Amino acid sequence: MSSTSTEASTTHGTTKPLPSRRERARAATIAEIKETALRLMHEHGTTDLRFSDIAREMGMTPPALYRYFADGDDLLTALIVDAYDDLAEAVAEARDQIPEDDPSGRLIAVSRAYRIWARREPQRFALILGMPVPGYAAPEEGPTTEAARRAMTQLKSLFFDALDRGLLGEPLIRDVDESIRQHAENPEYSGRADDRTLPAQTFQAMLNCWVSLHGFTSLETYGHLEFLPPEARDALFEAGVRLAAMAAGLPAPQARPESASSGSAESGNG
Repeated sequence: MSSTSTEASTTHGTTKPLPSRRERARAATIAEIKETALRLMHEHGTTDLRFSDIAREMGMTPPALYRYFADGDDLLTALIVDAYDDLAEAVAEARDQIPEDDPSGRLIAVSRAYRIWARREPQRFALILGMPVPGYAAPEEGPTTEAARRAMTQLKSLFFDALDRGLLGEPLIRDVDESIRQHAENPEYSGRADDRTLPAQTFQAMLNCWVSLHGFTSLETYGHLEFLPPEARDALFEAGVRLAAMAAGLPAPQARPESASSGSAESGNG
């Protein structure tokens, strides 16, 4: 028996066998398929994928791809999950650099990370938060749904932290439609691990924050704000996030001009 198959790694006190050579080769091929698909999406400016195009780029036959993905939808599902997880990691890392007792600062950091990620990954942004991919149906309550929830948890946690610390005031808009209230009372949408839910007004305010952030980010990512110079887009973005924070009942955030240009400076469509 080769040493590769008998080697083991220890993580958190448990012994886990290392992947075999065949498993490593399979993982590498899957990663290459994903990378090729994303590159073709970027080059063609579309989320439409064809196995024949991917296979040709990789020097494989289309049937060979079926050893790794059941069909095109299976590949899209994997790409969508990866994209949501990558976005969640980016915003969580940005959030955690700001103290927990500064919820408005954390919201600004999350918003900037969301914007930067979208500008850096326009095709992946379109894949998860743009127009639905023609003909694609995500598995019901499947991995894409779970990945989307993980991503939204990063924003939701800001409001729970502010609420727990007594730093969350009443939102500017307090009347809540019954249909929104029903969603707010459902732990699946506004709850956390202990099934505690946000007040309906706060849940609505949180959604308004995301809608505002996503609206700006989409307009910018798809080139609809190009009539404004980068510094003007940065200023508009910062003002919008601060306004959303104040409307949601978070403490009035302070302008941070030293990093206001982080969105355009670190972004780009290629």
